[in-house]
Amino acid sequence: MSILALAYPKISKEDYCWIQQLRKNHDELYYQVVDPHFTLVFPTFNRSEEEFTAEIANKSADFGQIDFTIRCAVIDKDAFNEYWHVFLVPDQGFSSIIKLHDQLYSENLLDSLLLEIPFIPHIGIGNSKDKWECKKLIDEINRNNINITGVIDSIDIIRFQNNKVEKIKKIIL
Repeated sequence: MSILALAYPKISKEDYCWIQQLRKNHDELYYQVVDPHFTLVFPTFNRSEEEFTAEIANKSADFGQIDFTIRCAVIDKDAFNEYWHVFLVPDQGFSSIIKLHDQLYSENLLDSLLLEIPFIPHIGIGNSKDKWECKKLIDEINRNNINITGVIDSIDIIRFQNNKVEKIKKIIL
């Protein structure tokens, strides 16, 4: 079992449906497991749920909601397996999401931070062991000049076990 901190963005129904259709067609790893999200704290195994939740609540207390706009997709190679990923990455809101991520990993969660993996704020929409399949999807998305606006106004603390996500607590920003 692991504990994570996710932000489920508030976006238009049209954008949500578009993302979910892409995920249904291209995300064999996570589409059935979790809704579109930004991961703020990655799987943590060495903390109690109470300790983790208290730390996230404490470290996010000074943050307000984050407005974002996504206009492009990028490719990323998974550090732990053979998969390549397609990410929707915000340009507006990018630095605010990074600052929130960094704040959440300060102090008590610092020993869980993997510095060898760069943090890229993103919503994952696809994956494949074939990097060229991911590149093809990215090129198609980027040719269409997407413009997805939304807001992150809360952080969900979740338990991940047996390929299932269960919400522990929602923290309002």
